[in-house]
Amino acid sequence: MTREQALAYVKPFLKQERFDHTVRVTDQALILAERFGADAEKAALAGALHDYAKYKDRDLMRRWIETDRRLPKDLLDYHHELWHGPVGALMLEQEIHLTDPEVSSAVSCHTTGKKHMSVLDKVVFLADYIEPGRNFPGVDEVRETAETDLDKACLLALKNTIVFLVGRGRTVYPDTFHAYNDLL
Repeated sequence: MTREQALAYVKPFLKQERFDHTVRVTDQALILAERFGADAEKAALAGALHDYAKYKDRDLMRRWIETDRRLPKDLLDYHHELWHGPVGALMLEQEIHLTDPEVSSAVSCHTTGKKHMSVLDKVVFLADYIEPGRNFPGVDEVRETAETDLDKACLLALKNTIVFLVGRGRTVYPDTFHAYNDLL
């Protein structure tokens, strides 16, 4: 599946604003892949597919988590915004026969990160965080760091996410801590 085919596939499932974000993530993933040596085709594909399940019915995603042995059940204990990555990766395996484990992994962990992220995982995670449409405290520092250091940029993005969530009294999914600790 090409980048264009993947974008055409996800477009009907996304609001226009989210689709625009997806295009920017895909473009940013290509830039980061070239900069840090990830497979550009896989980066573009994962970028295009990363938010496929963003607007899927919450009950449907809950059922996937409850019934699919590959999904950690503790996802149900955390905010539903985290579900679309891992559930979406499995939905894409079923619906479009996405069989590349690297692309599936990048889609799955694009929101939370995880321990032992591959270069492709980091590229998609970071592309989602720093795409040009994002505007929040700390993003410019992460963008600047992403010019030269993928790991440090991911570490800063994870730190910002953890501080943001803790500052609002919200739970932090353990994979985010694991990713942070692993990169530190």
